[in-house]
Amino acid sequence: MFKNAQIYRLQKNWAITAEGLARHLAPQAFTPLGSLDMQCMGWVPARDSSNGFVHMVNRQFLLRLQTEKKILPQSVINQVTRERAKELEEQQGFPPGRKQTKELKEQVTDELLPRAFTRLSSMWVWIDPVNGWLVADSSSPAKAEEALKLLFKAVPKFPLETVRTVMSPGAAMTDWLASDEAPESFTVDQDTELRSTAESRATVRYVRHTLEADQIRQHIETGKQCTRLALTWADKISFTLAENLSIKKIALLDVLKEDHEISGKNADERFDGDFMLFAGEMAKLLSALVAALGGELPDNIERDGQGRITEGAA
Repeated sequence: MFKNAQIYRLQKNWAITAEGLARHLAPQAFTPLGSLDMQCMGWVPARDSSNGFVHMVNRQFLLRLQTEKKILPQSVINQVTRERAKELEEQQGFPPGRKQTKELKEQVTDELLPRAFTRLSSMWVWIDPVNGWLVADSSSPAKAEEALKLLFKAVPKFPLETVRTVMSPGAAMTDWLASDEAPESFTVDQDTELRSTAESRATVRYVRHTLEADQIRQHIETGKQCTRLALTWADKISFTLAENLSIKKIALLDVLKEDHEISGKNADERFDGDFMLFAGEMAKLLSALVAALGGELPDNIERDGQGRITEGAA
């Protein structure tokens, strides 16, 4: 279901029902763009066959945030503005000034917006109140923040925090490569990125390439740190871990899908089965990943610039 994961910590056993959460989200229901609006977003049912904003299966919540955006390139606005400015110059005998040009640009934008094409996109949000996770299916933290802002606005005292681990993902991935040893239940795959911590920010990428331990160590010894690493967990899920603890390229492996094959079901039952499979295995993966990074960091502890706990902290 999800291809990406921006991961956040939710208070475990959060005392809210799917119906209660749906009531909070109802005022933020998606409404199509107005003729002069550039962008709008809001919640839509996770399934077209459902009227609710919260789809629940086995105490797991699934939300879908929909965004509609006008496609009006700045280059088009600038081109039409220049043409209008030239016409205005011929009429008044002198070129428009800065204020007049700004007003002209705003007028052109208002005229073009109703005729602009629109693009619809959606983002899945999985809430696991049992194990305390919230995951947004976005490759960009900024996009995920858009969903979080709506949730914070809709739900009073929404109990969400960032995930802080004892060892930073960048430092941990670098150590795994340097020792040529992945943590328990994980294996290292063939994609990685190493970037210099020096001002040059020199970067080396391996794509579908066998990672030779000696070569990788040479890069690390020259000051490079791993910023992205392809991994497989328990022979069930492959993914790429980034230095900010986000996950990309999530793929459930065939052995897992075969074990949970759902046949003879209708579309809604297959959807629920897929969601149950994803949520159950992903929750285990997140717990294993946090454990591989040394566990969660208490609020009163900080890490140094190398991603490790500062000396003397306790």
